[in-house]
Amino acid sequence: MKNAIYDKLLRCVKSVREKTDFEPKVAIVLGSGLGDYANDIKVVTEIPYEDIEEFPVSTVPGHAGKFIFGYVDEVPVVCMKGRVHYYEGYPISDVILPTRLMGMLGAKVLFLTNASGGINEDFRAADFMLITDHIACFAPNPLMGPNIDELGTRFPDMSEVYSKSLQDIIRTVAKDEKIKLHEGVYAYLTGPSFESPAEIRMLRSLGADAVGMSTVTEAIAANHMGMKICGISCISNQAAGISGQPLSHEEVQEAANAAAPYFKKLVTKSVVEIGKSL
Repeated sequence: MKNAIYDKLLRCVKSVREKTDFEPKVAIVLGSGLGDYANDIKVVTEIPYEDIEEFPVSTVPGHAGKFIFGYVDEVPVVCMKGRVHYYEGYPISDVILPTRLMGMLGAKVLFLTNASGGINEDFRAADFMLITDHIACFAPNPLMGPNIDELGTRFPDMSEVYSKSLQDIIRTVAKDEKIKLHEGVYAYLTGPSFESPAEIRMLRSLGADAVGMSTVTEAIAANHMGMKICGISCISNQAAGISGQPLSHEEVQEAANAAAPYFKKLVTKSVVEIGKSL
């Protein structure tokens, strides 16, 4: 039986392969504050999203919208410069299409980054949090619908979505580079409105340390495919009701930009070490 979602994915893969035969080992999703990260890698080729057949295009300010293929040190990577969010109006299958595409191009590891609101009261703007687990019960599961058997099993295990071995690598890098790194649980809500103070209190009671509008659907899709996953959040602000200040996208971008040099170093050094383990 034909699967329209899988067929569309195959057409996207074919469209990319008509432009490059580059095979990445690590896929990196560049969140807010890492938009210019690709300037620091040895670029082999760039492919704008609009040049890929049927590919969803990011509409968020600050998200450029292209794949960057190249090397971080000697590690072949593909960087997703600008992600697609569910709140932009795309079906959830399109939101995870880029993740699946990078996996089908050869990536074995998915390195997720994002900007998030800090729920844990120990967190401050421009802090970093290693994602150790997530909460995803407030948005559609991206695996709903007929299972794509070519990608993974119908009921994938979620006991260790964020690889413990990759977490260890990132911890070691942060310690060596003297970069403060919190750890915690990331909660995913759809957005685009920021969370209400009551929602933040609910999330805190559920055990969440940070909240955002991305990342988790990508992690679920990659886990389904058997990829190894790691993730780092840049805490861009204290969540609603904690600081007493209203929230804005500009505030998020400002804090992420301030943290960017340390974020870049943490990601780069971690990717190099991860590459040695592959």
